[in-house]
Amino acid sequence: MPIYQLTRQFVFPDPSEAEDGIIAIGGDLHPSRLLLAYKSGIFPWFNKDEPIIWWSPDPRFVLFPEDLKVSKSMQQLLKRQAFKVTFDTDFKAVIHQCASVRYGDRYDTWITADMEHAYLELHQMGYAHSVEVWDVENQLVGGLYGVSIGKCFFGESMFYKKANASKYGFITLVKSLAERDYKLIDAQVYTQHLESLGANMIPRDIYISMLSALTEEPTDIGSWRDWL
Repeated sequence: MPIYQLTRQFVFPDPSEAEDGIIAIGGDLHPSRLLLAYKSGIFPWFNKDEPIIWWSPDPRFVLFPEDLKVSKSMQQLLKRQAFKVTFDTDFKAVIHQCASVRYGDRYDTWITADMEHAYLELHQMGYAHSVEVWDVENQLVGGLYGVSIGKCFFGESMFYKKANASKYGFITLVKSLAERDYKLIDAQVYTQHLESLGANMIPRDIYISMLSALTEEPTDIGSWRDWL
């Protein structure tokens, strides 16, 4: 199947036409294009000095809030409130840390300066949200960010500077989303980290079908600071 070259028009090919997960290249990171991409089951993922690459993998890695798994050790951390969690308090710092923090064999990042700017713009529009995790000294030690449309949350990236900080924030977010009747958290591609928290693979056609209905629900646009 061909890989499509995007133009200035905000349109995407049918995700079923993706070639090894890639559906298109080019275009831009305009907020309207990004929102259309998410609603279509597509997301940008590319390295520095590459053209923008748009993906719609099959299968899709997702978490249904009711499937969240919280280990006994994490339950203990949550019970004793080992960290403080906030929402939408410092989106800029969270996305910058997601781009900057290095661990394991991670030496580079796909979160370019253009990506940071694009998602900061989405945040200012009320669609992109951050989760901040603070230690007892009020230092930012973990967090994540993503995009909300309808009753779906599209996770983009997370970071940690202290063990379990990102898990702590993610679990807090999932529980808050469940309380507000969110049905689907998109994790995009497989990670062992999220599998341990209950995420699993589903066929893309099922994902797209669910997405079509759930993104038509009202969106919680604006700050989520008062959710906690």
